[in-house]
Amino acid sequence: MSLHGKRKEIYKYEAPWTVYAMNWSVRPDKRFRLALGSFVEEYNNKVQIVGLEEESSEFVCRNTFDHPYPTTKIMWIPDTKGVYPDLLATSGDYLRIWRVSDTETRLECLLNNNKNSDFCAPLTSFDWNEVDPNLLGQVLGRVNLVSGHVKTQLIAHDKEVYDIAFSRAGGGRDMFASVGADGSVRMFDLRHLEHSTIIYEDPQHHPLLRLCWNKQDPNYLATMAMDGMEVVILDVRVPCTPVARLNNHRACVNGIAWAPHSSCHICTAVADDHQALIWDIQQMPRAIEDPILAYTAEGEINNVQWASTQPDWIAICYNNCLEILRV
Repeated sequence: MSLHGKRKEIYKYEAPWTVYAMNWSVRPDKRFRLALGSFVEEYNNKVQIVGLEEESSEFVCRNTFDHPYPTTKIMWIPDTKGVYPDLLATSGDYLRIWRVSDTETRLECLLNNNKNSDFCAPLTSFDWNEVDPNLLGQVLGRVNLVSGHVKTQLIAHDKEVYDIAFSRAGGGRDMFASVGADGSVRMFDLRHLEHSTIIYEDPQHHPLLRLCWNKQDPNYLATMAMDGMEVVILDVRVPCTPVARLNNHRACVNGIAWAPHSSCHICTAVADDHQALIWDIQQMPRAIEDPILAYTAEGEINNVQWASTQPDWIAICYNNCLEILRV
């Protein structure tokens, strides 16, 4: 699909509900395909799969399926060659894997590590290993590593864990980090799970909600604190000392996405000031004072995702809208 001849910089899709979780498909034969999760404060929620029509230059809904509770995160299988089944993972009350076809989406498996109770805590996040797609890390108050079944549970943080992300360091399979309510970033190696390394602690011990690894230079990662108006850039070679702070936002940051093709570009997004900002951080450790690009949405931005296979495009969602922006 070639959309560059159309010279359109923004494509918009309006869903029938507020959009929260959202992500790009990775398969090379499914460009401009995204999955969106509803945010409705009740049990019955939805996930839609949408795609951009080449002829009309409009988004169309390919598929809608039911989902219990809102999705906290959505990820497509990290399959850049298109050799695996077309799978989609969602987190909410449980981690679910869905098989997607042109006509329907059906549940492939539900991963439940809490078989001793009728109740479950929400999964706040998960990550899908790019090198070994059989391996997922999920966050359910603690870190669980899943390979068809719950393989390992880690209790390394002093409080709840909120996010997990695999690093591309050391071959891309074994290194990952997590953040949580104790305000720390901890790094793990699957081969030595008895140890973890604290690479940052928030000075005020504010909970850290999200972390995101640099896609080109695995020495760097970004994190953000609850109700924080800045994104902290860390270098794992220099633990506990941020190499940069991106603090041009006027309200709480709630989204981070590194460029898939560049080690020195990162997008941050904020709900209350409606802005998505792109930063060039190559002058670190000198202070990064201003972003190089800014986009103001028509509502509070809930999520930002940079397309890994189409680095010219960033997706944001606000209210009931999805927009993809050419950068």
